[in-house]
Amino acid sequence: MDIIDLSIIICYVLLTVGVGVWISKKASKGLDHYFLGGKSIKWYYLGLSNGSGMFDISGTAWMVGILFLYGVKSFMFMWLWPIWNQIFVMMFLAVWIRRSKVMTGSEWILTRFGNDRAGKASHIIVAIFAIVSAIGFIAYFFEGIGKFLTVILPWDLTLHLGQTVLFNSEQSYALIIIFLTTVYTVKGGMFSVVATEVLQYGIMVIAGLLVAGYTLIHFTDIQITSVISEEWKNVFFGWELDEQWSSKYQVFNNLIDSEGYKMFGALVGMSLFKGFFASIAGPTPSYDLQRILSTKSVKEAAYMSGFTNLILFIPRYLLIAGIVVIALVTLTPEMASNTALSGVDLEILLPKIINFHVPIGIKGLLLAGLLAAFMSTFSAFVNAGPAYIVNDIYKKYFKPKATSEHYIKISHIASFVVVGLGVFMGFFADSINSLTLWITSSLFGGYVAANFLKWVWWRFNGWGYFWGMFSGLVIASLQFVLDQNKGSFASGTFFHHLSELQAIYLFPIIFGVSIMGSLLGTFLTKPTNMDVLKSFYTNVRPWGFWKPVCKTLKSEETSFTKNNDFYRDMVNCIIGIVWQSSMIVLPIFLLIRDYPKTLVSLFVFLITSIILKYTWLDRVRMIPD
Repeated sequence: MDIIDLSIIICYVLLTVGVGVWISKKASKGLDHYFLGGKSIKWYYLGLSNGSGMFDISGTAWMVGILFLYGVKSFMFMWLWPIWNQIFVMMFLAVWIRRSKVMTGSEWILTRFGNDRAGKASHIIVAIFAIVSAIGFIAYFFEGIGKFLTVILPWDLTLHLGQTVLFNSEQSYALIIIFLTTVYTVKGGMFSVVATEVLQYGIMVIAGLLVAGYTLIHFTDIQITSVISEEWKNVFFGWELDEQWSSKYQVFNNLIDSEGYKMFGALVGMSLFKGFFASIAGPTPSYDLQRILSTKSVKEAAYMSGFTNLILFIPRYLLIAGIVVIALVTLTPEMASNTALSGVDLEILLPKIINFHVPIGIKGLLLAGLLAAFMSTFSAFVNAGPAYIVNDIYKKYFKPKATSEHYIKISHIASFVVVGLGVFMGFFADSINSLTLWITSSLFGGYVAANFLKWVWWRFNGWGYFWGMFSGLVIASLQFVLDQNKGSFASGTFFHHLSELQAIYLFPIIFGVSIMGSLLGTFLTKPTNMDVLKSFYTNVRPWGFWKPVCKTLKSEETSFTKNNDFYRDMVNCIIGIVWQSSMIVLPIFLLIRDYPKTLVSLFVFLITSIILKYTWLDRVRMIPD
């Protein structure tokens, strides 16, 4: 590590922590200011903050590995989350959510199911889900930042207690960065989170541009095209993956065969199936939802969500594609000579490239940018998770009347507890990939069914929501235990086969169990009070199966009209997914020097942007303030 690079990193960390602590005084006015910034932060700052929060280092390391191995079509792996849930939020969900005027997602649930026993049960289960998912993501970040910094930084920070290793170097690095980030996040709440994330976003964009510029100047077209095949550059695919690499690099084709995604059509089909329901279910109760609830108005919630999509993908993929291009030229020959490549961890490609193949100065800025990516995402979850502990559990059920200072102090304690549990879970995770797949396929799989039904079906009630979420959480937790103990099962047994399945293929089982819990809970209990349903529908106005509610409202007010925008919203979502995808593949094609496909991607981006201007933006502008 050169002194210039080290100085850049130290200055960045000091600046971030300093800004976070300096602005923290604004958070002291109450819970609304602490968790939502008093709903006074401008929508474009929230959009930059939201985009910055999605630019995480663990996800970036994973994306570098899959782009390197699978080529351009690897962007469809992102559908596992699914990333285009942001398009659904942009098109209609942000408006629906912001109309509630509440502080958290579980508090929002009370507006849908009421405040009786069923409503309270649904309220508690979504709060528990929010806390569990925050802990899961903190474990995911713990795993990623430790692995990254160990490869980059030269010092061995292994801590011993006698002959016993207390913390290995990965864990020590992770604990230091997590501690620094937790300090300013806990101190300043949403104001500190947004202020530091806007700063961090700027650093990440500069890092991406520098890496992309370096690859364009330093490497020739011939160097790149001599490594990658035409199939590697091909976005389209069949049911089964063709050979992505030429025979010279057959070892990489063998690695693809061993990863379990050879049936690529099945993976994409399952991702589409899951993605549709997961996207309509809406954002999970985490930082993304908090940003929507923090906006000044319904209109600004829609603007913020659209802006998040626009500013996130091109800078992020300039960085990812730039790192992959360097890896293709510098590391491929060495890696191809390794006949045991199946044991190689592609998640360390990112730190390895930065450590050995990026020039001084750019290296420091890039490291600062990636640290910014980690700190911004981590701080967003540290702000979001404790909101549910304090506002939805402690304040509601234990101490409903107390001073703002007391609640903020409890928020500080809750933040440290959530971080501590996440770090504890991170000690037992095998890899970033195992946590990614658990969060995206299992944990979120348990979330999807109940949260899809809550929007579209009037009869779905609080007990249905509770049992749908509860059954999903239970089976997701069982899947995680199976995955972590896969080596313990005898070969050929049922549990061995189940533990070896990729998590995405377990989604239908988890979804099915959760649907069954939702339906049984709904039909075995009475419907939600009609007054609650009328209030919810009048306020939020979702589309779906709301005929009895609409009929009642129509009888009371003849001018009442239901929401008939389903088809328009779905068409906008399809156009939006194409728009989003063009922003991902555009920088990739540019940096691998496939200029015809670069121009096609740019054309698609411009055309879809123009269409969305008329079909989405103009309609948002008509929403009353």
